[in-house]
Amino acid sequence: MYYPYFRGKQYELIAVRETAQLLAKSNFIPIIEPVRKTLSPLKTCLDTICTADGKAIVIVNPKHGDHKEDGEGIFQLLNENYKEKNNISAGINLTERHTFQDAVKLYQYNIDKNPSFIYDGFSEHKLLSDFVKKSSSVIKNIFLDRKNSSRDIEYYNGTHRIILGDGFEKRKNAEYLEVQREKFSDLHLTYKKLGMDGFGDFLTVGDGYSESGGPAYAVAIHITFIDEDKDDVMYVYHFVSFTNDTSTDPAGKFSQALDELIKKIDSGQSHILDTSAITEFRQLHQEEHFPGLGYVKKLSMKHHIETLADFFSS
Repeated sequence: MYYPYFRGKQYELIAVRETAQLLAKSNFIPIIEPVRKTLSPLKTCLDTICTADGKAIVIVNPKHGDHKEDGEGIFQLLNENYKEKNNISAGINLTERHTFQDAVKLYQYNIDKNPSFIYDGFSEHKLLSDFVKKSSSVIKNIFLDRKNSSRDIEYYNGTHRIILGDGFEKRKNAEYLEVQREKFSDLHLTYKKLGMDGFGDFLTVGDGYSESGGPAYAVAIHITFIDEDKDDVMYVYHFVSFTNDTSTDPAGKFSQALDELIKKIDSGQSHILDTSAITEFRQLHQEEHFPGLGYVKKLSMKHHIETLADFFSS
């Protein structure tokens, strides 16, 4: 049903681990693109998913990060540790650089791990869709919304199809002061009408990738919510610090952004779900504690998952 897409940075993997039980219970399947050289945190994450009896798709040929030139280490990790565990499968990322022959070769190399295709600029859809239909009925075909036309997707009619949107508009943090609330997505409402078997997104991080963030002139907390007054469309709030002239005092800036979040929740008109992540934000506010920007991003992602899980449970 829901396929959240994570890049394998530390706090993204921790977010998956901490929500593993909820992901499994909700039949949500995370897609993980490993981007760090060391794979032990990924293994810990996948072990947690297996313990929770959940599922995950791991990209074996990442587009970004330390494995983008050679994914052999990822292949070995899956082959040595999860060969007999059908809940951990391979994802094959197909960009504009890949040919039909590349796709078939990657599929055959990873055939023991129930591979899925992620279409990220790939163009030879007619050939590959014919191959998919002849090869296996369980292949998942995952389409990045902005990289595939309706005609591209139509080739795969009759197969298992997932649409992957990016509802997060990436800006400099200070610029979110001008856009404090905006639409995130309605795919959770429309994916079936679009003929899809599932949908996904890049949570409150977005598809854009950078190795590391620069100095934080502003601190922003991004919180998604489903607005019952707007036909259950998902929106996102941006709570931003207002002392943004220098990159000093990230703790003080976080405090400013957190104050805005708590005020909005306490107004009783925010539509923000009272998740475990919000409970943690309240505790940080009470303790006046700054846990680091990675931790803040993790809480934002956890809240997003909990919000969608609650929507589909009700």
